[in-house]
Amino acid sequence: MKMTILALVFATGFSTVALAQEKKENVKVPSVVEQAFQRQHPNIKAKWEKEDGKYEAGFKQNGKKMSVLYTAAGTLEESEVEIATDQLPASVPQYITQHKLGPIKEAAKITKANGTVLYEAEVKSGDALFDVKGNFVTLKKD
Repeated sequence: MKMTILALVFATGFSTVALAQEKKENVKVPSVVEQAFQRQHPNIKAKWEKEDGKYEAGFKQNGKKMSVLYTAAGTLEESEVEIATDQLPASVPQYITQHKLGPIKEAAKITKANGTVLYEAEVKSGDALFDVKGNFVTLKKD
């Protein structure tokens, strides 16, 4: 009986993961968005996700995880590049420790289309965003 339940739990878990992956791969990306991506990143294959009506392409380039976010009209909104946690402004880890947000899992540098730069620190409760001076901006909950 225990083995049957255990097998059922594993089967359910694997099918859930498979469905989640299938959903990501089945995002219908407008051709204008795909063309904008290919102009900026020729010969790069991306995994697409839809996020709040916008399209996010995740990919690796030069060994770094990157992503770009486009509107449905193909306008670039922001680009994100993975960075080492020690590349965050010095006050970021201090803020995270002081506010008990947990360990930093990943870090990224986000550049908005208008040139504004933000730093992102992924913590257990979401993504903490900071300006270039390391001042806290917001916490985007998962």
